[in-house]
Amino acid sequence: MVAVIDYDAGNIKSVEKAMIALGESVEVTRQRDTILSADHVILPGVGAFGNAMEKLRGYGLVDVINEVVDRQIPLLGICLGLQLLFESSEESPGVAGLGILPGEILKLPDDRGLKIPHIGWNSLSYPNSGRLFEGVSEQSYVYFVHSYYLKAGKQDIVTATTEYAALIHASVEKGNVFACQFHPEKSSDVGMKILQNFLAQQA
Repeated sequence: MVAVIDYDAGNIKSVEKAMIALGESVEVTRQRDTILSADHVILPGVGAFGNAMEKLRGYGLVDVINEVVDRQIPLLGICLGLQLLFESSEESPGVAGLGILPGEILKLPDDRGLKIPHIGWNSLSYPNSGRLFEGVSEQSYVYFVHSYYLKAGKQDIVTATTEYAALIHASVEKGNVFACQFHPEKSSDVGMKILQNFLAQQA
């Protein structure tokens, strides 16, 4: 069973539909026992960093997410879900993120004549090999919607990058923790392959 964490963020429905399309049983939930009994956990999200952290704390989900990591249950953060895994964001100064991975979330610079937010398809480069990208050729295109981007604190966790107004750390992996700034559930066959690779990971 796949648990999709429900903290009132946007885009949860499309993640649920993608799991169903892949033949998975899925629960959209904020119940601790359901999340911790799952084979895989997804932290999705579209929204604001500070509001999201407030919701996660309010629903008692911060400790649950940390327990998922401690129990080695494969965890996938998507878009805002990626950003929340890190320490801080320029979007919400003074608000601490989950701090599960080292790094910060920065605002995309708007001095390059590019539209912000970044909405559209961009190709991926692979600075390090990533389990999410097995069978996915380099320069494959995936779909982004964001105004803030990750600058990871350690280069060795970065498995995919893209360029849009800045060098964006587009995907990371460390142990059982995976995350994508892009939306695999909206990235056609490439995205479905990435999700299948995540589902192949074992606790």
